[in-house]
Amino acid sequence: MNKNISNYNKELREKDPSEIIKWALRISKKPLLTTNFRPYEAAIIHLCTKLKPKINILWCDTGYNTKAIYSYAEKIINSMNLNIKLYVPLQTSAHREVYMGKVPEIDDPKHKEFTEQVKLEPFNRAMEEIRPDLWITNLRKGQTKFRNNIDIVTSTKEGLLKVSPFYYWSDSDLEKYMKDHELENEFDYFDPTKVDEKRECGLHNGGNK
Repeated sequence: MNKNISNYNKELREKDPSEIIKWALRISKKPLLTTNFRPYEAAIIHLCTKLKPKINILWCDTGYNTKAIYSYAEKIINSMNLNIKLYVPLQTSAHREVYMGKVPEIDDPKHKEFTEQVKLEPFNRAMEEIRPDLWITNLRKGQTKFRNNIDIVTSTKEGLLKVSPFYYWSDSDLEKYMKDHELENEFDYFDPTKVDEKRECGLHNGGNK
């Protein structure tokens, strides 16, 4: 199937996100939507659950989110009645700080281990246990250098098909969607594994084709 990715992207290039998700759901028996409740995430959650109300939604909580994001996540989960699959690190933040200190800086040798513990290990564990046949995410062109060079449909190194329905949408496009559907947004977001929003943590660029 993945040999046809370039054809998929040509087919979907002019489609709107709703049509892209409908296409994805037609070829999937066990789709998975991932979210971190960052700004504009409510749009993709709203669209996916409108088409498949009980879709599995994976939230890998690093344990370092802001109070605003935790409050926002609870509000979205409850108001949309989401089928959340919550995965957290094997260590608590208090335990980790004993031997690693606070969040390591990007140039700190411990930052790689920190990223593995709080994001990559929980994510890989989730994927192994949930075993989806399709991964829906909210990657968009313009977010990072890596994301500028992918497309709507990609594949992980394991061969899992990955779909980004809003890939060609701008912030203003998403703001209009949020307003039209009366969705709340939250901008007080911080990813401790990236620090700089233009960096990748390895979750999405760890083997995409």
